[in-house]
Amino acid sequence: MGVLHLRPLPGSPRWAGSMEEVIRAAVADARAYAEGGVDALCIENFGDIPFSRGPVGPETVAAMAVVAAAVCEAVSLPIGFNVLRNDARAALALCAACGGSFVRINVHVGAMLTDQGLIEGDAHGTLRYRRSVAPDTAIWADVLVKHAVPLGNWSLEIAAWDTWKRGLADALILSGPATSQPADPEELRRLRAACPGARILVGSGITPQNLGQYAEADGYLVGSSLKEDGQVERPVDPQRVRALVEAFRSLPPLGRR
Repeated sequence: MGVLHLRPLPGSPRWAGSMEEVIRAAVADARAYAEGGVDALCIENFGDIPFSRGPVGPETVAAMAVVAAAVCEAVSLPIGFNVLRNDARAALALCAACGGSFVRINVHVGAMLTDQGLIEGDAHGTLRYRRSVAPDTAIWADVLVKHAVPLGNWSLEIAAWDTWKRGLADALILSGPATSQPADPEELRRLRAACPGARILVGSGITPQNLGQYAEADGYLVGSSLKEDGQVERPVDPQRVRALVEAFRSLPPLGRR
C-alpha cells in the first residue's frame, strides 16, 4: 500500500493557502503509485504537524474528502485513511463518504505516551461507530505505534493480542521507532508467534533491499522510501515504486499470503 502524504491542509500551521496545489500534488503521487503497481493507497494528513491527540477540525475532514474524491477520479485503486494523530471516527467517516476500504488507527487499545501527550485507545467507541457508518471498513491498528512509548510495562505480545482479540482489529501494524525507520524483524516473528492467524502489516522503513527480512508479513504500508531520493517531503518516484513491487513479487509464497 502506498502512503499519500498530503501537504498541509487548511487550519494547520504550514497551510499555504491553495487546495488546488494540495490536490495537484496528491493526484500526482497517486498516479505515480498506480504506475508503479501498488495495490492500494492510504491517505493521511501528514503535513498537518503538530498533530492533535484528539479529534481533528472539520476543515481537515472536509479537505481530505475533497482530495480523496480527486484521487479516486484519477486512479482506480482502493483507498483508506489515517487521520493523524488518532482520529478514528474522522477516518471512518471519510471511508463512508469516499468509498474507503480501511482505516489505520495509531492507538486502538491501551495508552501511549507520544509527542502529542497521552493518547488512549477507544476500541469500544470506534467499533460501534464503524457499525453505524462504515460497517465494511477494515480496521488496521498499530501495535506499540512509532513516535511513542507504552504507558506501563506492556509487552509487544500482550499489546498485539489485546489489539487483535479484544480490540477486534482486522490487521495489526508493526513499525519502527519513527517515520521511515525500519521495524525490528525479530518483532515481526514475535508477533506472528503470539497472534497466529492474524493479518500482520509492516508500517515503516520498507525498501527493496530489506523487504526479504519481513517476508512473514501479509502486506506493507510504504511511503518515505518511494519518494525521490528517499526523502519523505519529495514527490513519489514511480521507478522506486516499481523496484519495490518487483521485490515483493519475488518473495516466497509465505510472504504473499
